[in-house]
Amino acid sequence: MTDQIERPDGIRLVRTLAEAVMFPLVLFLGLLLSFSTALHAPQPHHAKIVVAHSAVERKVDAALRQQHPGGFDVTAVADARGARQAVLDRDAVAGYVAGPRQSVLYVSRANGMSLEQALTKGFTALAAHNHQTLTVTEVAPPASKDQNGTVVVYFGVAWSVPGYILATTLLRAVTFNRRKRLLTIAGAAAVFSAVGFLIGVGLDYLPNEPSAMAIGFLLTTAVATVSSGLAPFTKQFLPAVGMTLFIVLSVPVSGLTAAPLLPTFFRGLHAVMPLANGVDALRGVLYFDGAGVLKPVLVLCAWLAAGLALLGLDTWRHHRMAARPVSEDEQEDVEEPPVEDPSLEAPTPTALPVHHHHFGELVPMLVGTVRDGAQQPVQHAAVTVMDTNGRQLVHTTTNARGDYAVTGLPEGYISLVVSSVGRKPVVHQVLLHFGAVARADATLHDRPVAASPRA
Repeated sequence: MTDQIERPDGIRLVRTLAEAVMFPLVLFLGLLLSFSTALHAPQPHHAKIVVAHSAVERKVDAALRQQHPGGFDVTAVADARGARQAVLDRDAVAGYVAGPRQSVLYVSRANGMSLEQALTKGFTALAAHNHQTLTVTEVAPPASKDQNGTVVVYFGVAWSVPGYILATTLLRAVTFNRRKRLLTIAGAAAVFSAVGFLIGVGLDYLPNEPSAMAIGFLLTTAVATVSSGLAPFTKQFLPAVGMTLFIVLSVPVSGLTAAPLLPTFFRGLHAVMPLANGVDALRGVLYFDGAGVLKPVLVLCAWLAAGLALLGLDTWRHHRMAARPVSEDEQEDVEEPPVEDPSLEAPTPTALPVHHHHFGELVPMLVGTVRDGAQQPVQHAAVTVMDTNGRQLVHTTTNARGDYAVTGLPEGYISLVVSSVGRKPVVHQVLLHFGAVARADATLHDRPVAASPRA
């Protein structure tokens, strides 16, 4: 009998520990494996190169295939001007022009110092093999104080990760409906993008190109909206999911090491992750006159659309579950309340104004009407909600119709104490179930009048 009683507590303890340890464990392993695997030995992988003149292209292609198998994809252009323009149009990461004694390599450090170094190393060896000297020419240099071409990555991180944090902090704003949360995200993203851009330009870290603010705004908004959409589905695992998506998998492929230097798996991630595409778009508007911006902007828009779709799906799910009664079997399955983000405080229980809640607005977790013995509404009746340990969660009063509404409560059983002057208080125990609006009405009867003592 003792084992039967203790076993559920033991299982619950193990589960609680597992949930507590999972987030730091995932973050530890993810950071360890993703950063080291992606960045430890950057090598060219199918880096796109253009070579002036088709006859030279075949020789260069053969030599590079021998020196760096799979490292470069070589195509021909008409002349040196075409090779330079291909780099400016972001159709290639380098343009090569071979001469009798001197060759020219067109590159851009705005794509990152690591890529320029890898290209310079490879083509210096190629030129030396052909008894030529190599001249490296910058066609789109980064800002004056961005010698490595990576400052734009840091600004991308500053516009990305706070978007995820913003979404988690908004989980505590239990009185905000989805419209208010999205407006808050848009407002914060606008402030972040403007302040970040002004700081970057003021410190000579970024060129003075205001369209970069639009990219920063879109990046922050996309990350925050997806995080908000994931929250109701991932619950207490949101930090693990969010950190994995927006840090563990995003930062290594964001451009600290250029995409052509990444292993195959991480090049695939670079093509779809919001931070990487945000950085690509920023580089396009800041250094390449908008070249190559359309694709990363479309990817960011796709992330934003996915976040909005998740929010819409959660709204539909809540209203569908709220419209059907909760069976006894489902009530028995309710366990400890899930915590949406254990790195933050839980949402604060809050009394709501009583009104009809339209689609997409905040749905209360607990509603009810207080009436007297004649079934007339009782105004200003005190409604106190307590947890199973007797701790007060929230206190409110009824309106002129005797109605009250509360949200931000934990799932599971709560105690409800309803009282009014001159009436007997009523105590109810109510089970709150995820996605369903619990109703707890109360009838308060008048206290009996004490009999007058006889003379």
